[in-house]
Amino acid sequence: MKPAVACVLLLGSLGVFAGDWPTWGGTTERNMINTKEKNMPTDFDIKSGKNIKWVVDLGSQSYGNPVVYKGKIFVGTNNEGLRDPAVKGDKGNIMAFNEADGKFLWQAIHDKLSAGRVNDWPLQGICSAPHVEGDRLYYVNNRCELVAADTEGFYDGENDGYKDEKYNGKQHADIVWKYDMMEELGVFPHNLATSSPIVVGDLIFILTGNGVDEGHLNLPSPRAPDFIAVHKKTGELVWEFADTETILHGQWSSPAYAVINGKPQVVFPGGDGWVYSLEPKTGKLIWKFDCNPKDSVWELGGFGTRNNLIATPVIWDNKVYIGVGQDPEHGTGIGHFYAIDATGKGDVTNTHKVWHRGGKDFGRTMSTASIKDGLVYVSDLEGFLNCMDAKTGKLYWKYDLFAAVWSSTMIVDGKVYIGDEDGDLAILKHGKEKKLLKEINMGSTIYTTPTPANGVLYVATRNKLYALHNK
Repeated sequence: MKPAVACVLLLGSLGVFAGDWPTWGGTTERNMINTKEKNMPTDFDIKSGKNIKWVVDLGSQSYGNPVVYKGKIFVGTNNEGLRDPAVKGDKGNIMAFNEADGKFLWQAIHDKLSAGRVNDWPLQGICSAPHVEGDRLYYVNNRCELVAADTEGFYDGENDGYKDEKYNGKQHADIVWKYDMMEELGVFPHNLATSSPIVVGDLIFILTGNGVDEGHLNLPSPRAPDFIAVHKKTGELVWEFADTETILHGQWSSPAYAVINGKPQVVFPGGDGWVYSLEPKTGKLIWKFDCNPKDSVWELGGFGTRNNLIATPVIWDNKVYIGVGQDPEHGTGIGHFYAIDATGKGDVTNTHKVWHRGGKDFGRTMSTASIKDGLVYVSDLEGFLNCMDAKTGKLYWKYDLFAAVWSSTMIVDGKVYIGDEDGDLAILKHGKEKKLLKEINMGSTIYTTPTPANGVLYVATRNKLYALHNK
């Protein structure tokens, strides 16, 4: 399993700038839409610089989705960009840039795990997106650690929290605390730990990344938890959840959070192909749903009919939307996409399925959905973008990108943006009628999802970060 698969309080109470994008998906519901931004670009050119506000180099492989907060942009990548020439070799990096002009500010550098590719695949860097709140940046690094860092780094000349950072100096991260899930919980990440945190109140929610061994047959740490809550101020474990039936491969997804019928829920995609809803304060199970047919079978190499959950769940209108998928090296295959009524209790597999598309109608996916005006957009790995009725699942149209898709759609300003493995950014009109507005090549593979913030559309390709705007 190449870990790059991964590598992807509500907004009003976060205290951010009006147009900031502080977390993966913008809000804790993880719906890939932005209802604020206008005048998003549809005509730009990376060669001539037309409508390119600025562009900066990242590492050689970049899977972490950019987040934007109080004048800074944070994005996960690897160390091949050598921002600090004195620090060479394979590392996991979070880079911080100035939002106005793309100036490099500082980076968090994390050494690789000694076990190698079984736990920390070469050159993948940090594949998850941070969650930013106040003066803290929270993220999961390649070492299976949940990290809290000061948003200013050492750029402000102060040292908060930790006093013994290995990498220090003005252009390095100021680490406040770290929670090591391998040491504290016995977690065994398969190929890479990657989960984009969400922060609600004083709690941080993540998947641990626990998975199978290099032979893909055994689970080295069957008692290690799958999901945890950690206190954002102290870095202490608050609760853990380890009730999944079995981990098929690894866990590279991220949680979502919403208040449904007055009751808070944090929703996790499990490594067994089930979706779990838990009470945020206690970790107690509310409901669970099996996202694979009961007669499905898991087989090594992707030859079976049972699939993982790599996409992030989206919560909309008291429902959870999510599709199943596998490591892209396993190839395309039969997938399933569900709308689940999130108001139930216990095992709701047979009672709370609102609708389902699968078989020849929908392939394996790693993409997270976008939902607006009763329309849900989601692509499968094969490169077919689906527009469906969010309440019934009725298919309105498909668009063939003619390339594999690892990223997710973004709806903003009446447009649907999506990138593909060929480096094309497709821009379609939001609506029941299929209309392609433009398809522009960005020069390198796009694994990430476009980030709209403060009048600019940020697109991270495999090795560069572009700031696009209409002049």
